[in-house]
Amino acid sequence: MSKPLEFIEKPAQEMLATSESFMSTLQRRRTVRDFSARAVDPKIIENAVRAAVSAPSGANKQPWHFVIVQDAKVKREIRRAAEIEEYEFYHGRAPQSWLDDLKVFDTDEHKPFLETAPFLVAVFLQRNSVDDEGNKQKNYYMPESVGIATGMLISALHFSGLATLTHTPSPMKFLNQILDRPANEKPYMLIVAGYPEVDATVPDIRRKPFNEVCSRF
Repeated sequence: MSKPLEFIEKPAQEMLATSESFMSTLQRRRTVRDFSARAVDPKIIENAVRAAVSAPSGANKQPWHFVIVQDAKVKREIRRAAEIEEYEFYHGRAPQSWLDDLKVFDTDEHKPFLETAPFLVAVFLQRNSVDDEGNKQKNYYMPESVGIATGMLISALHFSGLATLTHTPSPMKFLNQILDRPANEKPYMLIVAGYPEVDATVPDIRRKPFNEVCSRF
């Protein structure tokens, strides 16, 4: 079964202008660690997740689940659990070479933004699906599918006017317990979203030249 494609063709000049605007807007996005507690309309976060779950996925299995976290108590629990794992990372688990690479970002096990920011979005990867009768169903290309959806989520939040941070403490199994997610779901990423502090700063880093990351044939 199929249906007509909803495709709106744009004039070539408009396409170019739109692509340039999209590029420049995304190039201004930076990972933020200094978040304001300033309130954000929950509908903005929901709209971003709605955009994310429109992503393509292997065999249309949609192997993801997103948990929007606003409750202060739950954010506090997540911070405490994450900082336990982060302490282990910075004080023994991570090789020195990794820690050396992180010095420019001036990060450590303390993650106050997990409490300060008005919203967290926990992204879960579903290893398999379960139907209404409890039967397991195979999912396909889960990391690729969830990665695409997560990228769309970050882009949607940025276009909405919010700052974001991608946070991946390892392991993240505590998210299943705190957020009451089933065992077939693997925590994939925590997205922190909100307004940056007025005096927020970011590391002075550079992107690789385009010709190093893209080839043409």
